[in-house]
Amino acid sequence: MKHALRATVSAAAAALLLPVAGITADAAIPTGPDGGAAGAEWTTTEDGQQQYPNVFIDWDVPITMSDGTVLKANVYHPADAAGHPIDSPTPTVVNMTPYTKLVSNVADSAFSIPGLSDALLDVFRNIHLDGTPLTGFGELLNAAGNGELRNFSVDRQLIRSGYTQVVVDVRGTGFSQGEWDMLRGREQQDTVEVIDWASEQGFSNGRIGMNGLSYSAINQVQAAEKQPPALKAIFPIVPGSDLIDDVLAPGGGFGFNFIPLWLSAVNGLKWVPDLASIANGAFDFTWLQDRVNDPFGYLDVLMSAYTSTDMNSIDPRVKDMLNGFSQERQEWLGDPAKIQVPTFVTGGWHDLFTYSESKIYNQIPLPPGQKQLLMGNTYHVTSGADVNRVGAPPRLDVLQRAWFDKWLKGIDNGIDQYGPVTLKQQGGGWTTQGGFGPTAPVSEAADYRRMYLSSQRSGTANSRYDGSLTADANGDTDRLTVAPGLSTVCSNDAAQATAGILNLVDACAKDSRIAETNALTFTSAPVVEATTVSGPIAVHLNTVQDAADGYWTVTVNDVAPDGQSTVLTSGELMASLRQVDEANSSRSANGDYTDPRAFTSLDKREETVPGEATTLDIALGGTQAVLQPGHRLRVDVFAGNFPKGLPILPMLIDTGLKPEHLQLDPDRPSFVNIPVRGNTGW
Repeated sequence: MKHALRATVSAAAAALLLPVAGITADAAIPTGPDGGAAGAEWTTTEDGQQQYPNVFIDWDVPITMSDGTVLKANVYHPADAAGHPIDSPTPTVVNMTPYTKLVSNVADSAFSIPGLSDALLDVFRNIHLDGTPLTGFGELLNAAGNGELRNFSVDRQLIRSGYTQVVVDVRGTGFSQGEWDMLRGREQQDTVEVIDWASEQGFSNGRIGMNGLSYSAINQVQAAEKQPPALKAIFPIVPGSDLIDDVLAPGGGFGFNFIPLWLSAVNGLKWVPDLASIANGAFDFTWLQDRVNDPFGYLDVLMSAYTSTDMNSIDPRVKDMLNGFSQERQEWLGDPAKIQVPTFVTGGWHDLFTYSESKIYNQIPLPPGQKQLLMGNTYHVTSGADVNRVGAPPRLDVLQRAWFDKWLKGIDNGIDQYGPVTLKQQGGGWTTQGGFGPTAPVSEAADYRRMYLSSQRSGTANSRYDGSLTADANGDTDRLTVAPGLSTVCSNDAAQATAGILNLVDACAKDSRIAETNALTFTSAPVVEATTVSGPIAVHLNTVQDAADGYWTVTVNDVAPDGQSTVLTSGELMASLRQVDEANSSRSANGDYTDPRAFTSLDKREETVPGEATTLDIALGGTQAVLQPGHRLRVDVFAGNFPKGLPILPMLIDTGLKPEHLQLDPDRPSFVNIPVRGNTGW
């Protein structure tokens, strides 16, 4: 009864807010990536004067979980001119963070100085360093100004328009009690309980949304899969779903670059005490005891992975991570098919979670419009860098505001008719589509075709071996050898694995020619007209190992006439973890894999026999790109991927760090299954 009454109040409030928000009952229909007149209305709504002039913060509000653990939240209320929180219940947006809400508040405070902050954000939005060696740094500033910062912390414009925001430290982090459960079952249950708690508070009208990026985005997807009744919409920026294949151990190669940095950040921040409670004599000693009980938060697991020389002595938690049938692994494996609330997924072609982002969209069983996908040509820390330009989508905070206004307030602003798939084409501009990959309409679908790896010299690469891609099967029988090396330290994958930090200064991320000095490269003839590559990609290799295991990485690149080689997408696989999970894989009409999802499970591990041919099917993240006339397609093959990935020590020992071989064989051809549209001329 109470929720029904709240829903009635919410609908009435939404109707009253229409004139304030600047949205009419006859909302413009969005057109194109920028939304046309509707997109302009959304921006005006976010940037204009809001219903309430101030924000009031309730600090460190305790929320007791069902097991007695107390989480701490900051609650941001709309406030009147005197700074008092309003009495009316509002829709409520929840953000669950492991980075301590103190960081969120510092970021919010730094960009909430009247006059100065808006001016600074405008500067960030309008800095353009394209064509300079600092392109990546400019992208970082653009992202901060284009809504990423507001999504990470709080959006005061959103709050002043009549929303309450609740920012919660997940258990074992920030000021919350407990031991960190890192997106596992207990933490997922906490999120549902927080949603239920928020919906029952006097400040809430019972309609809950969720926002946040990265960890907080994954948390949203997990919560939506649990279907708590009060949750009505989510806006995840750079979420993941298959956390092992996304970032912890893609293809079985442990995330050596990103994981230590990330674990160190979370564990360092969780020890920052609540100084205010110390000052007023109310220090939480349970919080301290919980930190003592769990001082390292998975860092000790990582240490075991690289200090134990055999599987028998390795920490059982490492085995659980790499065992596809363990409870821990299953809790990290999402199921977006269970999501029933409107979901707007924002990702990037070089994000940490690129592999999952389009798959989340495709698997949600909602009609287009109620689900949306926006993919930029961005890294993890530069989400939103390429929006807010001519012909580009509106800022992320603008889209988020429109999304919540529609689904939490019932305002007919047209956002449900946007997209539904809005993509920045690598090598091209922004485009909208009716779907992506397997969900693309027939009129937009790409045709999959094989391009065969050949030992014929292309004359285009300074690589370990400069081969070709041929449209037709060839009779090549050469054995091409590549050894593990360090050239991938200067690579797009290295930039991706630092969340984009190595992209801040242009050097390696945007040009693979340094990395390719220790790669086998296979390059096509130039395309004769603009050619679109759209969808997931798979590479099929006939390999030979000199040891019991091997570690393979492949990239698909766009090669410009001047030789610049730009990575479009990449994938990796341990040879011993090659068994494909057919139930969760996909194939194109030609029968070849488009997404050969490996089990990456120790239970399915099968060592290779030195000297014998071993077939590998490697999944690469989906992408959207345009090869301009005169550009070429290239496949790079590496024997490793340091520092992005490094096998755990027992598996690394099994590789012997020995050279690996690609055996060209007309009876067992190696090829890339590539989705293309256009007259390539191949």
